Amino acid sequence: MPSSGDVAMDGRPGPARRGIPWRRWNSALHRDLGYLCVALTLVYAVSGIALNHIHDWNPSYGVVREERRFEPVPVSDRDAMVAQLVERLGLPGPPKDAFRPRPETVEMFYDGWSVEADAAAGKAIVERVRERFLLFDANRLHLNRPRGLWTWIADLYAALLVLLAVTGMFVLKGRTGLAGRGKWLVLAGAAVPVLFVVVLRWL
Repeated sequence: MPSSGDVAMDGRPGPARRGIPWRRWNSALHRDLGYLCVALTLVYAVSGIALNHIHDWNPSYGVVREERRFEPVPVSDRDAMVAQLVERLGLPGPPKDAFRPRPETVEMFYDGWSVEADAAAGKAIVERVRERFLLFDANRLHLNRPRGLWTWIADLYAALLVLLAVTGMFVLKGRTGLAGRGKWLVLAGAAVPVLFVVVLRWL
């Protein structure tokens, strides 16, 4: 019996010899890893954008301001004004600390929030610091604040991203694959960090 790729005795070519279907396996691996990494990619991408602008805003906490009106309080010594303001504003007991930047203004500080009251005008601003919905936890994961087991999960995710990048280059072939325009796109993507490093270090 002729072997694969051999010529039969009647001169007809035998069946073609099949190689390892590595491209099919590569595509399947790339597809499954992509599905597996969707959630973590969204977490790291969204939190990454938020953390990139940390100099412009606080990506983990927001400040909620509430204006309150009350019966004006006579200007006197600080402790007496604080006691009256606590009563007028219905605050939960004396503050942890109080400061009077001006005779008619008292700033009172509680755990996680504060009150700035204009005793003469009868107006107060209550500021509370609150965790940003979803972003607070996403940022904690991005910055590896939990440590421990999460460090290993983050490392595994990074390794999976490497596999996604490598397998992605070999999903297609021909002019749309790595041998065609793919190589130019890879080089263009690599040029961005290289140019930034060159500019930051030597220019």
